[in-house]
Amino acid sequence: MMEDPMDVPIRDESIRLGQFLKLANLVESGAEAKPVIADGQVKVNGEVETRRGRQLVVGDEVDLAGQSARVVAGDDSGDAGIDVPW
Repeated sequence: MMEDPMDVPIRDESIRLGQFLKLANLVESGAEAKPVIADGQVKVNGEVETRRGRQLVVGDEVDLAGQSARVVAGDDSGDAGIDVPW
């Protein structure tokens, strides 16, 4: 039986799978994420995902090698969500 997934907050509305694996510390680097995803070792919401650019949104769950992480909304404090032109 797998443990409950760890919650990993993101700043934006979505995040790419490769970036999320790194953010969740499921891989060491983006370079490590690419072959792991391409080899079909990553599942998103229980289904194998081979697209590194797959957009994840809040509530999505990612599994790799018996570890699981769930996308959650990040902290809205500060200037998050404000577009500054510079």
